[in-house]
Amino acid sequence: MNLQKRTIFRTLAAAGVLAVVSACSNMPGMMAPGAQSITMSGANEVPPVTTSAAGTGTVTINPTDKSVSAKITLTGMTATAAHIHMAAAGANGPVIVPFTKTADNVFEAAPGAKLTDAQYDALKAGNLYVNAHSAANPGGEVRAQLKP
Repeated sequence: MNLQKRTIFRTLAAAGVLAVVSACSNMPGMMAPGAQSITMSGANEVPPVTTSAAGTGTVTINPTDKSVSAKITLTGMTATAAHIHMAAAGANGPVIVPFTKTADNVFEAAPGAKLTDAQYDALKAGNLYVNAHSAANPGGEVRAQLKP
């Protein structure tokens, strides 16, 4: 194969790889860097809460600028608030990123939300969690620990 044909072949091969990567990044189940799916339950609360409520969602913390985007949907409860807190599993901690209610039992991080360096270090250590509160369980009804 001559040089011109090899160059064309390599260019086409590279374009094919880029097309596959691009398509995969838009597939369900494929997430952006720093993104994770969460499943919230009463069993993860401290102390554990007996409830049929649950929550699911996605939390993304951009590793470059530590910006936070999150959207959670709750079922089986009337949520009064939801947030990201800083504490290890088995402990309770302060709110660091409050969420805004955007629909019935849907909460999202406010645009422009960011973690501090110390909070990002806590994330990397597994010491951040998301929880949602209700009138029946003002300390939290469902919770999910964020993964490092």
